[in-house]
Amino acid sequence: MTTADIIARSDRYLIPVYARAPLAIVRGEGTRVWDADGRSYLDFFSSTVVTALGHCHPAVVAAITAQAHRILHVSNLHYSEPQARLAELLVTHSFADRVFVCNSGAEANEAAIKLARRYGQRDGGGRFEIITALGSFHGRTLATITATGQEKVRVGFEPLPQGFRYVPFDDVAAVEAALSRQTVAIMVEPLQGEGGIRVPQPDYLRRLRELCDHHDLLLVLDEVQTGMGRTGPLFAYERARVKPDIVTLAKGLGGGVPIGAMLATERVAKGFDIGAHASTFGGNALTNAAAIAVIETLLGEGVLANCERMGERLRAGLERLRDKHAIIRDVRGQGLLLGAELAKPAAPVVERCRDAGLIINATVQTVLRLTPPLTVTADEIDEGLAILDRVLSP
Repeated sequence: MTTADIIARSDRYLIPVYARAPLAIVRGEGTRVWDADGRSYLDFFSSTVVTALGHCHPAVVAAITAQAHRILHVSNLHYSEPQARLAELLVTHSFADRVFVCNSGAEANEAAIKLARRYGQRDGGGRFEIITALGSFHGRTLATITATGQEKVRVGFEPLPQGFRYVPFDDVAAVEAALSRQTVAIMVEPLQGEGGIRVPQPDYLRRLRELCDHHDLLLVLDEVQTGMGRTGPLFAYERARVKPDIVTLAKGLGGGVPIGAMLATERVAKGFDIGAHASTFGGNALTNAAAIAVIETLLGEGVLANCERMGERLRAGLERLRDKHAIIRDVRGQGLLLGAELAKPAAPVVERCRDAGLIINATVQTVLRLTPPLTVTADEIDEGLAILDRVLSP
């Protein structure tokens, strides 16, 4: 089928909940994708920050293929080797003692919310309230849209679950002022992605950790977008040198297949006993095999170091473009999660970049989000910057 055929069929049969670009991607390799008409593009969006190792990374493809020849799915009422191996890898290389595997970031955050409430119920305490940040994004379930600090995602879905309070991002004093006897947790992103690539002060997470320790609260970090090497280290919380109580993962964890995970300390994980939570497809053998390949590749092939180097190269290039083009007001981010804030709406720039062969994304209307695969090369960074330069030139 041609691009026009795919668009027509999609528009005829799918519920139109996405503002889709007129682009039908049929193949990918590394940092490049091809549309149904054979045109290639540099993917500096990584398909919604998912393809951390690039499209169809050989290690991920090999793991999926080998697992597909053994068994695709194992019920969670039985044991599964891929799930056990993935949990061991995540625990070994993080703060956590226990892992719950699910299918998406929203599911991981839903599990985190439920576990925090279970923690708040211990000893008859009855605490259930979670403080989140304005501008945050935590998912599309009823609980996670309520946790999200953006009103637009909640419109039309009332009544919403109780138990969430919002404070400005990167404002510890506001968090402290919002505490009540019902508060059980503080849930934030180490760096806001959907909120405009907003980076907090270096001591933000450390001060939240101190506040949590003082009031017996849980520090829940949503690393759905920042985890799996996206900001440089395997987890963004490592930069702040804090130990969270719960961390949620998805997106880059599967390298392109749907998987999420909630990580927790032993003390907190005890809140989930048998029957307290579940997921039919969570811990699926095929997706776990992919995630194992992703983590082993991140840890063993210099990918994290490449993310740091290429992140610095991309950021420096964006800063040069800022000095050259008055439309760019600010450049910010960490690793290969970078944003360029514009003085005008970003959507037209995104469209012109796509027409020129570069896929990027706009968030909060005026911020260009650039998140190429962690395997991106210097030549590809320079090519993407050159396209953006031409698009921004009169």
